[in-house]
Amino acid sequence: MSITTMNKSIHEGRNIKRFREMLNMTQEAMAADLGDDWTQKKISLLEGKEKVEPEIIDQVAKVLKVPAEAIKNFSEEAAVNIISNTFTDFKDNASGINSNCNLTFNPIDKVIELYERLLASEKEKSDLLRKKDH
Repeated sequence: MSITTMNKSIHEGRNIKRFREMLNMTQEAMAADLGDDWTQKKISLLEGKEKVEPEIIDQVAKVLKVPAEAIKNFSEEAAVNIISNTFTDFKDNASGINSNCNLTFNPIDKVIELYERLLASEKEKSDLLRKKDH
């Protein structure tokens, strides 16, 4: 895919919507964070625009805490290609690994899992020290 083809497929309003949804933010909350001039309806219209004014993208990027370039350059096709190529490379290099495994995970679950393992380790150390003292 050429760069010009990729740039034509970038829909900045849709990208704003994607990032807002990834952050689990409603249109109303985003409008409130952007200021008094913004409403849910205005956010909805913004998300429908293929091209968004650079100053608006900058404001939205600050509210979403993402780089403005992410909104301007995110392309679903490019992301799918990157993921596909990465997965293909992984599959080629991972002989003996079940390629049907689910590679998605929730980062919060991983943090909780790590915390629980750390807590169990500390409890084990504490139990060992109590046994040693008695």
